[in-house]
Amino acid sequence: MNFDNYLILGACNPPNAYKALQAERDIGLMLPCNVIVYELGKKTFVSAVLPTIAMSVVENESLEDIAEEIEVKLKRVIDNTC
Repeated sequence: MNFDNYLILGACNPPNAYKALQAERDIGLMLPCNVIVYELGKKTFVSAVLPTIAMSVVENESLEDIAEEIEVKLKRVIDNTC
């Protein structure tokens, strides 16, 4: 199938994923590991789900600090690529 320039990148950090899994076994379903990169016209877009939002669905307070730590790192990477 022919499709525009669109990439889905797996961006899970194993140590962070392990910390999250220690706090909540089911969090594996909600780990915000995908980052998308695509072109629209002459612009390139980079996007990801906010970990604090994705992981809050599980309603485990132990995940809040982990989600915030991951979100800071993810935002820094995205901000530096745009």
